[in-house]
Amino acid sequence: MFNYTFQWRQAFRALPEMLEGALYTMQIAVLSMIIGIAIAVILAVGRNSSSRWLRAPATAWVEVARNTPALFQIYMAHFGLGSFGIYLSPYVALLAGITFNNAGYLCETFRGALRAIPDTQMRAGRSLGMGPAKAFRLIVMPQMFRIAFLPTMNQMVWAILMTSLGVTVGMAIDLTGVTQALNARTFRTFEFFAMAAIIYYLITKAVMLASRLVAWRLFRY
Repeated sequence: MFNYTFQWRQAFRALPEMLEGALYTMQIAVLSMIIGIAIAVILAVGRNSSSRWLRAPATAWVEVARNTPALFQIYMAHFGLGSFGIYLSPYVALLAGITFNNAGYLCETFRGALRAIPDTQMRAGRSLGMGPAKAFRLIVMPQMFRIAFLPTMNQMVWAILMTSLGVTVGMAIDLTGVTQALNARTFRTFEFFAMAAIIYYLITKAVMLASRLVAWRLFRY
């Protein structure tokens, strides 16, 4: 029968350690988004290109990223590359795996946003004497990011949650890694993982609330 005795005091004493792990979680998620967005813009341009040499590698990246588990992508970065003599630390492997996944999903988000922008926008820029790259950077990209802002923030939430997969490759400094270590020392599984779940929940809710506030302030008109 149910005779478990909760000991929340241990979990609350470990809260500062868990919050420090949450900072590493956010660090990895933010870095993966920054790098992923930069790659995704390039992939989106490639996917929309009429050149097969640009379209094919971009399509391959998206197909792999979107149709294989994120865990496999992290495993390949940590264990798979080791077969070729490339050894990545758990931190770098986790960052690489999440970035790869982010870029694939964000590429499609940006590609849809690009298709929503009329071609006349680019032609208007060219008529003002801008080159293709400058017109894209100054006219098309701001509109693309505006359209894709909220979906991009959804991907940010997914990136935060994906960091928990780092424990499978030995990541020990993020929130899940710290929680796992505390659980191994105390065997208070429910308390520590419940506390970690609450922290993840609060982080993701804060990100979505902030993104909606930013969207309301910047994109009202």
